[in-house]
Parts: sequence; C-alpha cells; structure tokens
Amino acid sequence: MRGLVVILCTLLLAPTVAAEPLRLSDDTGREIVLPGPARRIVSLAPHVTELLFAAGAGELVVGVDEFSDHPPTARALPRVGRHAGLDVEAILALRPDLVIAWASGNRMPELERLETLGVPVYRNEIRRIDDIAASIETFGRLTGRPAAPQAARALRERAAAIRARRRGDAPLTVFYQIWDRPLMTINGAHLISEALTLCGGQNVFARLPALAPVIGIEGVLAADPQVILAAGSSAQNAEWLDGWRRWPALSAVRDGNLYVLEADLMQRASPRFLDGVEALCAVLDTARSRSGQ
Repeated sequence: MRGLVVILCTLLLAPTVAAEPLRLSDDTGREIVLPGPARRIVSLAPHVTELLFAAGAGELVVGVDEFSDHPPTARALPRVGRHAGLDVEAILALRPDLVIAWASGNRMPELERLETLGVPVYRNEIRRIDDIAASIETFGRLTGRPAAPQAARALRERAAAIRARRRGDAPLTVFYQIWDRPLMTINGAHLISEALTLCGGQNVFARLPALAPVIGIEGVLAADPQVILAAGSSAQNAEWLDGWRRWPALSAVRDGNLYVLEADLMQRASPRFLDGVEALCAVLDTARSRSGQ
C-alpha cells in the first residue's frame, strides 16, 4: 500500500509537459501554428480535399467547396465554398481548427477574415508534380497521419517511372486551352505545362508572365501549334475544338490533332493528376503519328 501511495504522489507532483505546437510555413511563406494535429478541417478546393484523403485524413474533413466530388465520400460533406465566394458563417459553424485554402484560387479577403476571427488558414499552391507529393506529406504533418509519407513516396515513384518511359519523345508544339471566352491558356509555370514537357510537348505560350493568361486568336494562329488540347465538359470541348476548324491552315487542324482531355484529371493538382499525365502522353503519341513523327 505504501508503495502505491508513493507512485500516486510521484505522478501527481510530476511537472506536466505541454505538447509541442505544430509550426510550419504554408506555400505562400506564412507561418501556421497549431496547438496539435488538426482534428476538424475545412477544405476550400477540390484538389485539397483529394490530397487530405490521400494523406489518410479524410475522416477529419468536416466541410468542402462545392466542386469537391472525389473521393465519393466527400460528396456528402457540407458545402461552404462556391465560385462566387466563401460562406464564412457556415465555415465558422463547423468549428474548424484548420482551413486549407487554394492560394491562387480562393479570395484573399475572405481568408484574411477567417484568420482575423481566429481560424488558422493554410494556403496551398501546387506548381510542379513533386509539389503534389510534398503537399501530401505536409497535410500528414498537419493531421498527424503516419501513412502520408508512404503515399507521397508512391506518387514520386510513379512520376519517375513515367519520366523514364517518356525520355526521347519527339517534341510537338502544343496549345492548351482552358477557357473559350475569354480565350485562356497556361504559361510555363503552370503544373499542366510540366505535364506537357514530360510528354514531349512544348507549350507555345510558356513565356507569358501570367499563370493563366488571356490571349487572342491571332496569337494562336501566329504560334501555329501542331496540337491543340482542351479540357472542360464534353460539350464545351466539342464546341471549342470545332471553332478552330475555321482555320484549316493551322497545323493542328490540318493534321487532325485536336483533342479532348478530362478536366478533373488535368486541372486538379491531386494524385489523379498522374492519370491525366498518362492520358496526355497517349494523346501526344497519336499526334506524332498523325504528324509523321
């Protein structure tokens, strides 16, 4: 009995050790401080939602934006973000201890309002394929998920295997259309442009300064790409690509190199982006055969 009393007294008198807070910088350089791993997360972008599930933290997500539809379980979650903006009150009602936003896709004033109200906001931005893997690792750290590094490693290994297979592909000049009115494309800093390079494509607008610049039809005609790609809904794609047939002298039109890509794969910086890369490489292989390369 005396020994038990001594043990209890020792435990009661021992100094308590506070858990170390999590400190890290987000993709815009802002420091994020959490008292411990996040347990209630709001995702404000479809790719962020997918990355959280890939990191093993899907059950911690309590709210998402309107376009988060993958994996299927995400479709049942409350919607707090729309194209027109964020529903700040709905986000606060979910009592999140972390909000993960898309740095170049969500409105900054609304994110700053959340921070002013005491909600930590992590801004995610992905420009390279390795950034997808790095984001999985970071989200694993933010949520205390030990399986995240393994998922990131598997993604890096798959990307390396694709690069190894595609070395030596004959180059093709490519115009990638992300919107019709206004006519928009991507520059060389965009994630999709890295995918083009990996598959042997050369982005004809890589040198433009804006990440998603508005261009003119005259610019496309002057660049005379060998391939034109579009990603959106099927109806949009058909209409967009048909529009280029008005210029039969365009190399892409002359050789029949107008292709549709699945937007969810090509335009979401999630692990499924590599599925989009594989599809893109296959399309460019077809284009090479039609162009006689």
